[in-house]
Amino acid sequence: MDSSAGSVVRAPLYAAFDGGPGSCVRARESAALFLNTLAAQTPAREAGAADQVLLVVSELVTNSVRHAPGPFVLILRAQPDGVRISVRDTSEVLPTPRTPDLVNGGGFGWPAIIQCLATDIDVVTHPGGKEIHAVLPW
Repeated sequence: MDSSAGSVVRAPLYAAFDGGPGSCVRARESAALFLNTLAAQTPAREAGAADQVLLVVSELVTNSVRHAPGPFVLILRAQPDGVRISVRDTSEVLPTPRTPDLVNGGGFGWPAIIQCLATDIDVVTHPGGKEIHAVLPW
């Protein structure tokens, strides 16, 4: 693609994790590497875009580890208008907002972070799990 047309990273990040200790950290590190490559090719239009994508990645994979037993897959794709984050896990239960819990933690990510930062969110169930897609501006 011609760089004057706003090139994007063609190869998506596709990374599988076992869902065990350290999976969230490794997923975030993988996403950071992808975003560094993307930024070198197509700088973000807004300061802080990479931080916002990493925050949503962190929330989605943490929810996967916390609420879905077993492995998960993280997929990041550059799009002309943003970055598409997909997380596939082993739970068919749809995410639902819950009352934030200041004592024990939790309940903040879905309504206060993911839904506020993403320009588009889609949840697709399939036999044996679900896939959550969130698009953030780049």
